[in-house]
Amino acid sequence: MLSPSRAGMAAGVLLAYAGFCGAVFDHHRRRRARVASLAVSGAHQEGATLVAYASQTGFAEQLAMQTATALQGAGMPVHLLSFEELDARRLARVRQALFVVSTTGEGDAPDSASGFARRLLAGGGHDALRQLRYGVLALGDSSYARFCAFGHALSDWLQRHHARPLFDLIEVDNGDAGALRHWQNHLSALSGGTEIADWERPRYEHWQLAAREHLNPGSDGAPAFHLVLRPEGAVPGWQAGDIAEVGPCHDPADIGRLLSHLSMDGAAPVRCDAQTVTLAEALATRLLLPEAHLATMRALPPQQLVDALSPLPHREYSIASLPQDGQLELLVRQTRHADGRLGLASGWLTSHAPVGARIALRIRTNRSFHSPADGRPLVLIGNGTGLAGLRGHLKARALAGRHRNWLFFGERSARHDGFFADELAAWQAQGVLERVDLVYSRDGNALRYVQDALRERAPVLREWVEAGAAIYVCGSLQGMAGGVNDALADVLGEAGLRRLTEQGRYRRDVY
Repeated sequence: MLSPSRAGMAAGVLLAYAGFCGAVFDHHRRRRARVASLAVSGAHQEGATLVAYASQTGFAEQLAMQTATALQGAGMPVHLLSFEELDARRLARVRQALFVVSTTGEGDAPDSASGFARRLLAGGGHDALRQLRYGVLALGDSSYARFCAFGHALSDWLQRHHARPLFDLIEVDNGDAGALRHWQNHLSALSGGTEIADWERPRYEHWQLAAREHLNPGSDGAPAFHLVLRPEGAVPGWQAGDIAEVGPCHDPADIGRLLSHLSMDGAAPVRCDAQTVTLAEALATRLLLPEAHLATMRALPPQQLVDALSPLPHREYSIASLPQDGQLELLVRQTRHADGRLGLASGWLTSHAPVGARIALRIRTNRSFHSPADGRPLVLIGNGTGLAGLRGHLKARALAGRHRNWLFFGERSARHDGFFADELAAWQAQGVLERVDLVYSRDGNALRYVQDALRERAPVLREWVEAGAAIYVCGSLQGMAGGVNDALADVLGEAGLRRLTEQGRYRRDVY
């Protein structure tokens, strides 16, 4: 039987834990309550992002609600709407929209969207959509011939009427968790880098940070690093175009300050993600509540504190190597917040994690950016750290003996930003790269970008496309990807570029 003093202590801990959990739940409850009123209030908010869903079984509606909750929690005004209520008049007032849509039967729209499909998708143009930027999450089942057909039809219709994609359509095959994580990654970017917890608890493998090299000392641009990671075990399989999802950690100095405020021992053992680790290691992987909750946190035992916190969201990076290399390589640029703090994942990978540290990482298949299965010509276009994904494709093409490759790559300065310059020169000398256009925007009198090089090479580019070439784009969504899309539309015509997309010959991995 507990003594009165021990019983009082236990009751105090229990009350503290209940209070902290209540704070966590209230934090999320208030977000959900705000979202519940979005269908009414969001419609009247200037600049609200439309989240529209077409659902047959309720799954698309659930994902739309989670999407709206995530954006609203990040401080963005949102208007949640069913396709039953969607029409051209509403769309004409919207500047940004996210569509979560299912496909039913043999490529049909859900019942709730049948009126929209009949009225609009089969109808004429709407110039008012020129101002619309959008993203599409298409749900489907790949066992059906017309996989995600309604999502593709919606995206095609929006592009025909001059709406601009925020990012490429994301296909979800039978609720694929990797595709949903990719959608969440875009939501984080849209909300200005706000940390949005993964909807599914992450399951990472363990890798070792074997090497890190600063590639552009002296550059006017942010520091970029070549990272080498090796698995703790056999090298898993992946293909060129696949994605590394990294589980980041907070800056150890920040965790040290938090533990000091909490008067807690960072070496205390706790269970976290089915492992026994120190409290400091566990907190480094968790979404932390604002300082207003420090008093309640201080009253909790370490294990209960860890149990109440959600894991940090993952970050995505294009893989710059192949399994045959025996290691996974990344090209990561440091980002900084307005207050000078390093970005969560880029700070962890390029600064806070010492060489030799354990890195949480999993590989996500990215079928929409895999290399062509045949030897057709391949045009690779990118800028900055987008070279990582293009490098993976060049490695795969060299391994397969497919040498009709043309690289367009843009950066600031040849002197400081010539990423993998020796390797590219060797591939050119070996014939792996038939053509190379390197565009350094700050090395001439006038600013010049990869889209300018595309227009300058228009006659030859058209010859490659007529010979069956595929075009792959990897790099920044802002600026480069839009400029490249416009340049390709100028060179090939908008209808020609749409045909390439429909044939799977125009693919993008942009962020």
